[in-house]
Amino acid sequence: MIGFCIEISNFSEIYQSHPQMLLLFKSLHIVGFVAWFAGMFYLVRMFVYHREAQDDEQPKRDILTQQFNRMEWRVYKIICNPAMMLTWICGLAMLFLYGLEWLVVNPWMHIKLVLLLGLTGYHLWCKKMIVKLENGDFTLSSHRWRLFNEVPTVFLLAIVLLAVYRNALDFVMALAGIIGFMILLMMGVRAYRRARERNPNI
Repeated sequence: MIGFCIEISNFSEIYQSHPQMLLLFKSLHIVGFVAWFAGMFYLVRMFVYHREAQDDEQPKRDILTQQFNRMEWRVYKIICNPAMMLTWICGLAMLFLYGLEWLVVNPWMHIKLVLLLGLTGYHLWCKKMIVKLENGDFTLSSHRWRLFNEVPTVFLLAIVLLAVYRNALDFVMALAGIIGFMILLMMGVRAYRRARERNPNI
């Protein structure tokens, strides 16, 4: 209760002192967050198609491979990288305005930061995968790439639910919902894979 009062008091003082700046950082943080996830979803989906293009006949295979290489680097450098930096810069700027006391009494933010670090790790892993595909390493199947394409979905659900609920018990319940969603997602991916095996044109 005391922590909650400190949180409200600090937020009120911060908002009165820097209302426009705080709203600006929050708006840009959300824009960066949305663009970052859009880039991640699009990039790994291209990995799927890049891998599937290796099953095509020549010269179509080489043409598609070169095209996917260019597109992957463009998405990573033009969308993903700037969006990631915007998300982090504006998020850290808001934390600076909120202050250390606010951060201490809001443990949900600690979890959010850990999740964002995990997402950043996934982001850097994608760069490594671009290089790997560019060098002709296609050891991962398109099915595996489809599974990796769902990783940002898990991060997205966890981060959004955490930011909305904040309360530990509510978040645990929301996390249970995420796990259930992941199970359904895995079942859907496997069902899609079986359908593709029966009909490659799907």
